[in-house]
Amino acid sequence: MARSDWLLEPGERGNPATRLEKRRADGTAWSEGNHARHLVHGAPYFAELLARIREMRAGDLLLFTDWRGDPDERLDGAGTEIATVLAEAAERGVVVKGLLWRSHLDGFRFSEEENRSLGLRIEASGGECLLDLRVRPGGSHHQKMVVLRHLGRPERDVAYVGGIDLCHNRNDDSAHRGDRQSLPMASAYGPHPPWHDVQLAVSGPAVGDVEAVFRERWEDPAPLSRSPVVRLRALWNGEDTSAGELPPQEADPPPCGTHAVQVLRTYPNRLLWGYPFAPDGERSIARGYLKALRRARALIYLEDQYLWSQRVVACFARALRAQPGLRLIAVVPSVPDQNGRISRPMNLIGRITALEELRRVGGERVAVYGLENHAGTPVYVHAKVCVIDDVWAAVGSDNVNLRSWTHDSELSCTVLDRSRDPEPPDDPGGLGDGARTFARRLRLELMREHLDAPDGTGTELCDPQTAFDRFGQSAAALDDWYAAGCGGPRPAGRLRRYVPPTLPTTRRLLASPLHRALMDPDGRPFRMRRRNTF
Repeated sequence: MARSDWLLEPGERGNPATRLEKRRADGTAWSEGNHARHLVHGAPYFAELLARIREMRAGDLLLFTDWRGDPDERLDGAGTEIATVLAEAAERGVVVKGLLWRSHLDGFRFSEEENRSLGLRIEASGGECLLDLRVRPGGSHHQKMVVLRHLGRPERDVAYVGGIDLCHNRNDDSAHRGDRQSLPMASAYGPHPPWHDVQLAVSGPAVGDVEAVFRERWEDPAPLSRSPVVRLRALWNGEDTSAGELPPQEADPPPCGTHAVQVLRTYPNRLLWGYPFAPDGERSIARGYLKALRRARALIYLEDQYLWSQRVVACFARALRAQPGLRLIAVVPSVPDQNGRISRPMNLIGRITALEELRRVGGERVAVYGLENHAGTPVYVHAKVCVIDDVWAAVGSDNVNLRSWTHDSELSCTVLDRSRDPEPPDDPGGLGDGARTFARRLRLELMREHLDAPDGTGTELCDPQTAFDRFGQSAAALDDWYAAGCGGPRPAGRLRRYVPPTLPTTRRLLASPLHRALMDPDGRPFRMRRRNTF
C-alpha cells in the first residue's frame, strides 16, 4: 500500500505557507514511526491526562488549545479541577501556554466567562493563556489539543487531538450516565447529558507536527481581536493580550510505532489580518476526506455530532454512487440540539437535507443511528471519527458540516498503520491495501460498545456486510421492544434507528426561496463564507 494513495502529498494541502510542509528533509507531508491510541470517552482521557501532567517537571512544556475550558471541571475527583492541575504544573516550573477561543457573549450560551476565568487562573500561577478571537465573523477556534514535551525525556512526549474539550459534560464513560458537572442541553438528555466522544493520543514524530500547529497560532502577530471594544475590555479585566516567547522547539520525538500520522486542519480565509501561516486559509481536512473517499469500496463508518450540509455530504454521495457495494454507517445525536432555540431549526434543516441526499443515492446502503444508555436516555454523540475500509482513520475536532470544512479552525489526525490486521477479511476494500490494525480496532471498539458486545468478542464484525447487518438488527430489536410497550427484558444494544425530528416551521423553511438565497445549511449567511471552498 502506498501512503500517497490515501494521504495528502506535498502541495495537495493547498497551503504552501505552513511550516508543516517544510518540516522534513525528505519533503514528506506526514510523519512515520508513530504510535497512536484511541481514547474512547472523556473519563479515560481525563484520567490519563491528569497522570501525565502531574509527572511533568520544571522545564517541561505544556501547550493546549480549546474551544471551551471550565476551570472547575474535575479530571478525576476532588482536587483535580483543570485550573488547579494546570496552575500547579506552572508553579512547579512547567512552561504552560494556552490558547482559548474568546467566544461570543455568554448571553448566546457560549463560554466567554469560563474561558476568561481559566486563563486568569493560569496566568496567576506563572503560565500564560490567551483568549483568541482571530476568526472570521461568526466563526470559532474549535481545535482541541494538548501537547506535553519533556525536557531530556522525548520518549515521554505525547500529543492529544480529538473532540474532547476541557470542560463540563465531557467526563463520561462507557456506561453513559453523564458528567456530574453538567451544562444545560435539550430536555431529552436529562440533567446530566450522556456524552460519547473520542480523543487520539499520539507518540512519536507527529508530536512535533501538532506542536508546530500550536506555534503557528501563538506566533501570529495579529491582535487577538479586531474589535477595539473587546481589546479595551481585555485590558480592563487584566487579561494578557500579547504572546510571550516560547522556548525553541526541540527535535521531534524518536520513532516508536508503525503508524503514519498526517495532521490536517481547517482555517478560514480572513480579510485584512489574514493568518501568516495560512494567508488564503486551509482546507486540508476537507481535501483529506475527498482523497480518502475516492478509494472507499466496502464500508464507511462515521460518528459525527452534526452530519449537516448537502455541499459537504456530496463527496460521500459520490463515493456511494461510484461503488455499488459501498455501505455507510453513521452514528449521530438523536436530538441534534445543543444550544436550544439558537441552533435547533438550522440543525434540522442541515440534517434533513444531508440525509435525503445520502439516501437518494445510497438507498438501503445508508444506515443512520442514534444512541441511548440502558436507562433509555439519548446519548449526545460528540465524536468526530471516520474509518474507511478499515484502512484510513481520522479523529479530530472537525464535524461533517460546512463550518468545520471551511469556516472555523479545526485540527484532525489521520492514521495509516503499517501493521495488517490478521482477522479476515484481510482486504475488505479489494484494492490490495489490506485491513490495518489501528483502523479496524478503532471501528470494532466503537461498534462493540454500541452493540453491548463484550471486549474480545464480535470478530465477525470485521466483515463489512456482517457489521452493517448487525447494527440494523440490533436497532430493530430495540425499536420493536419499545413499540411493544417494553415488555420483557430489554434487548442488548444501544442503537436506535435515527428519525429526524421535525418542527412546525421546518418544512416551510426548507421550501423558502428567501432562506435558500440568504442562508447556508449551517445557518450562516452565504456572504460569511465567501471564498471558503474546498
